[in-house]
Amino acid sequence: MTGRAVIVAARRTPVAPRGGGLKDLQADELAAPVFSKLLDDAGVPGGMVDQVFLGNALYAGGNPARMAALRAGLPPAVSAMTIDTQCCSGLDAIIQGARLIEAGAARCVIAGGAESYSRAPVRMHRPKAADKEPVAYTRPAFAPPPFDDPDLSEAAARLAARFEIGREDQAAFAVHSHEKALAVKNSKKLVVCPRTDLADDSFTRTLSIRAAMRAPVLFGDPETGLSAATIACAADGAAGVLIMSEGMARERGLSGLRILNSGSLGGDPANPALVPIEMARQLLPQTTYTVADINAVELHEAYAVQALAAVDALGIPSDILNPFGGGLARGHPIGASGAVLMVQLHEHWYTQRTQGYPENYKAMALIAAAGGLAAGVLVEAFEA
Repeated sequence: MTGRAVIVAARRTPVAPRGGGLKDLQADELAAPVFSKLLDDAGVPGGMVDQVFLGNALYAGGNPARMAALRAGLPPAVSAMTIDTQCCSGLDAIIQGARLIEAGAARCVIAGGAESYSRAPVRMHRPKAADKEPVAYTRPAFAPPPFDDPDLSEAAARLAARFEIGREDQAAFAVHSHEKALAVKNSKKLVVCPRTDLADDSFTRTLSIRAAMRAPVLFGDPETGLSAATIACAADGAAGVLIMSEGMARERGLSGLRILNSGSLGGDPANPALVPIEMARQLLPQTTYTVADINAVELHEAYAVQALAAVDALGIPSDILNPFGGGLARGHPIGASGAVLMVQLHEHWYTQRTQGYPENYKAMALIAAAGGLAAGVLVEAFEA
């Protein structure tokens, strides 16, 4: 490692449920205004960017990262790469950007994720014989035989039954997620997209425990099953960060979040929700810190039960978990969700900074993906 990477700017679009306020925009159209605003925030011309990494899960090629970079006005000479690790894509893109800087191969990188459930192509398996018809599918396989490759919702329902995490506990967690998100509406990190008037996350709402419990069980049994209230809705959105080498950040007088440690990890495809627990355990021992030293944790809430299992295993205090609400309150734009976590951490750092945060401010982001993948990043405050 030649030097640390620092996140000096962070932006995201609002998140909207599939078919909602962002339904007319492709993934690259969502990402482009985010990229442009990152450069404006940092006062950096596009020609100083060495590489773009964009996470995306639902598109069938076309390199959305390149499309977004060109739409944002970055010079054609700037290379752009799309990364697909499903839900981890956005955070993995940030990790790859940071590692490029740490290796000395770049000084300035844009990284993030974008997803449009609304505009994603209809996917079909090509027939093996000329007289056969193509077969549509909703998701590809994430693990080959003989591995168990359950649908994520089925895996989460199994987890709830295995750990006896009841419907009321899941519902209460979802209610709290919405409450936190409602308390911090009108984020300063949001970018309004062209051709839309959406200025805030549109799914966030007042949710009572009674209403959450009335939602019918979609997966699992009556005691521990998952409902629409405890599963993050499919959504559209984009998020990104501008990452610099520590030296470049100091030269330009830009403060932010210095990346202390990061990683991607694989685990049992049958139990994808448990992999972030091991990811966190690997991130922290490589430093001198424990969960007790962390000021904020952004843990993606694809399912209330998945988040509850990680919180219990890692001992994460509720007051530092997802301080601006989580995926249950916003929705889940697959390829962007990991990047949203880093934007939320950057906003938390900035908010705490204005209030005089402790010098040892540290935060962590964690996300799991189908097929048993996880990604995580540990950061600390950096002052130029």
